[in-house]
Amino acid sequence: MKRLCVNDYAMAYIDVGEGSPLVCVHGSFGDFRTFSSVLGPLSRRHRVIALSLRHFFPEQWDGRGGRFTIAQHVSDLIAFIGKLDVGRVDLFGHSRGGHLAFRVAQQRGDLLRKLILAEPGGELDASLAPSDGGGAPRVNRIAAATEMIAQGDLDGGLKYFIDGNNGEGSWDRLAASSQQEYRDNARTVLGQINEQRQPFTRQDAEAISVPTLFIGGEKTPGFLPVILRALAGSVRGARTVIIPEATHHMIRQDPVRTSAAVLDFLAAS
Repeated sequence: MKRLCVNDYAMAYIDVGEGSPLVCVHGSFGDFRTFSSVLGPLSRRHRVIALSLRHFFPEQWDGRGGRFTIAQHVSDLIAFIGKLDVGRVDLFGHSRGGHLAFRVAQQRGDLLRKLILAEPGGELDASLAPSDGGGAPRVNRIAAATEMIAQGDLDGGLKYFIDGNNGEGSWDRLAASSQQEYRDNARTVLGQINEQRQPFTRQDAEAISVPTLFIGGEKTPGFLPVILRALAGSVRGARTVIIPEATHHMIRQDPVRTSAAVLDFLAAS
């Protein structure tokens, strides 16, 4: 594990492989370990840099105080990429990390060569919401999970959130190591409840100028596939790959197909 100080914060990251740099950004309750199962195949062709965002593991944060907003994490990512001093990078974001990667591309597309968004999290504004009503606000599982975790029921809050994004029973089917990763980051959700995340707009999507790949899970329930389809239909020239039989945990569930989708996209001219 290495550290790089940006915006007065020492960001932890792992750095493996050689070649053009691929920066990987985890989602809610995650950290650099989110990408463990794909490090091998990805690092055979790329220098893979998987980071932990401000206040996530290995920091043990209590969820109080500190700068925990979308804007701060985007600023940290931009500064991190700049401080790597490797020129343009490919950026791979999953879930909330996909939202952050999207905002980096929106604000500083000049830092990026290509963009990969695996089911980016967020909401759609009226300009992107489907006309059939599929864009209705989703159940606020973050709020409910936060209440459970604040009361000390870590596993209860995590199970409620994970099952909501991946289907009933998903938490129980996770490997013990993955469950521990979520526990290590559980209290970050106390900061996330006031993170000031803005909805995606059509104007936002049309502002993305770098080549973009969207990755989804065939069996992801709920609102995440709606967001993916709306954004993929509005980002110019975007490609989409759906991982068969997978849910929002496609990186862990099918690292072979997920890695292949990423590598094929990065290798394409």
